Amino acid sequence: MGERFISADHIRDRFSKAMSAMYQTEVPQYGTLLQLVREVNQQVLQDTPLPLPTEEWPAALNRLSVERHGAIRLGSAAELATLRQLFAVMGMEPVGYYDLSAAGVPVHSTAFRPVSEQALQINPFRVFTSLLRPELIEDPALRQTVCEVVAQRDIFTPRLRELLALWQQQGGFDDGEADEFVRQALETFRWHQQASVDLATYQALLGQHRLVADVACFRGPHINHLTPRTLDIDRVQQLMPEYGITPKEIIEGPPRRRCPILLRQTSFKALNEEIYFADRQQGTHTARFGEIEQRGVALTRKGRALYDRLLLEASLEKQADNASHQRHLSAVFAAFPDDDDTLRREGLAWYRFRRNPQVPAEPGEDLDALIARGAVVAEPIIYEDFLPVSAAGIFQSNLGTDKGQVNSGNPSQGLFEQALGRAVIDEFSLYQQLQQDSLDRLWAEVE
Repeated sequence: MGERFISADHIRDRFSKAMSAMYQTEVPQYGTLLQLVREVNQQVLQDTPLPLPTEEWPAALNRLSVERHGAIRLGSAAELATLRQLFAVMGMEPVGYYDLSAAGVPVHSTAFRPVSEQALQINPFRVFTSLLRPELIEDPALRQTVCEVVAQRDIFTPRLRELLALWQQQGGFDDGEADEFVRQALETFRWHQQASVDLATYQALLGQHRLVADVACFRGPHINHLTPRTLDIDRVQQLMPEYGITPKEIIEGPPRRRCPILLRQTSFKALNEEIYFADRQQGTHTARFGEIEQRGVALTRKGRALYDRLLLEASLEKQADNASHQRHLSAVFAAFPDDDDTLRREGLAWYRFRRNPQVPAEPGEDLDALIARGAVVAEPIIYEDFLPVSAAGIFQSNLGTDKGQVNSGNPSQGLFEQALGRAVIDEFSLYQQLQQDSLDRLWAEVE
């Protein structure tokens, strides 16, 4: 890349901060949520400092403060293909395939995110991107209406399309072009109070599924939530009402543990917002909310299989409130090891290994012996992706359909990748590579 070009990582950093500022203006309660999360994180760090070398603190704190994800819902393959190009400018690639039809939501999804260790350290911003599946709309007339309405819109500004072509031609953006790109890209994610259909069409699509109405009835796929990262999601959930925020009933994902795994998330209830229809009628629409996430160690395929089995077992017994739900989850998840050494030894989770120069390494020692003596430190590799069941639970609760049911769904990864224009990256391979790279560096140092 030429010296005059801004790196993809820094364009992503600019974009995520601009998106946060825009969303706080559009949804003031999200700004309140950010303040709550900051206060909880500061308290946690005062009580329990980060278990990192002093020189790594600044990068870790910076990452915690900028770490957010967003979510959008698209209506057509053409929209998804262009959005892939938009995210490529910011170094974000499609990772994983998620079938949300398993929870009765007629979409399938991927997560656009940075994939290298260096890029994640600079800014790990990710966007959970869902594509509507018209074939899952049962009513043929409504299915046709959705396709026609979506086909008539362009969710990208003409200037953004010009900039994408310029980026392809040049291989990058200079400082001014990068700023213009961020401004133009934000227009795709902006809220539109004016619906693109009349009230009757909106109500018909709403009756089919709330998400169908959200995807098809507006000029663009407004960002429907942003998500700060917390160090204590239970505390945030408990405090939300004191800040005038109504939380969803249940924290999604695994229970609270000594060694957090995968992802836990909750949100505040979606706002009821005033909109105007094409026939000049007035009404309200419910779609946008704020979410909070707490991340733990990434699981291997073996660990994920155990997680899925226990989660399914826990879901067979519905609990009335979050406290009961968490107690029930904890009881079921007692079968999942809760210490780093067992998780690592049994191949349930991924770890990054680094040399501790203060403890000498003896020739011929294996990894377990080096770790046991403190000559090598095993650090959990943070999970950077999403949980299909958890994502579906958030979708359901904020679309007014918090049924919690999960089935085998109707996955079609091939169809999704055809729309995307490329294969999605297997997330397990990324974590495996991170662990292997750290091992390669370690053995080079030890030998």
